[in-house]
Amino acid sequence: MKQIYALGTAVVVLSFLAGCSTQPVKAWQRGDLARPDMQWDAALVREAEIRDHTYVSKEAASMGPALGGGGCGCN
Repeated sequence: MKQIYALGTAVVVLSFLAGCSTQPVKAWQRGDLARPDMQWDAALVREAEIRDHTYVSKEAASMGPALGGGGCGCN
């Protein structure tokens, strides 16, 4: 029975490792990745987090935009 668990664990771990493998970026793909709109901007991410926090606080909804609820906190 322990061998079955060990084999199952090995299969799961190897599946995760295979899913995390990366391929090098091709020369023609680098131009697309270098565009300004593809760059990571932490300020925009933080602004979106603040906007979501404000929405959740005003709407009194526990899951933010994913779940609708009344402004009074009742459903």
